[in-house]
Amino acid sequence: MAERSAVVPAGSEYQYEKLHFAPGLRVGDTLHISGVIGVGADGTCSDDPETQFGDAFAGVAKVLEAAGGSMDDIVEMTTFHVGLQANMRSFIKVMKQHITSEPWPAWTAIGISELAMPGGLVEIRVTADLS
Repeated sequence: MAERSAVVPAGSEYQYEKLHFAPGLRVGDTLHISGVIGVGADGTCSDDPETQFGDAFAGVAKVLEAAGGSMDDIVEMTTFHVGLQANMRSFIKVMKQHITSEPWPAWTAIGISELAMPGGLVEIRVTADLS
């Protein structure tokens, strides 16, 4: 069995210690990142969709960096959207600012009714290859 280790960036200890889930779990050279909601420094979701999407991608980048990776290492992404159709153009605009090099990751976008954070519009789950 491949070695498994939790990836817990600074500031995410509460999730791991109290809620019992890892922001990221490295299994060998594969990093699985838990869903990241676009929460700002104040702990809330911005009313501006583009700001919120940027915060979500910044959260993904934080976990990747804690594992020694970067956004270029993403191989698969699943996004869960409240208001999928209404916000897809804005989401893609922001995504292109954060995922900037080919080959593009495999991506599935799913419309849902709500997220765990009040006002949340997107949750991003990622798999990355750190080899």
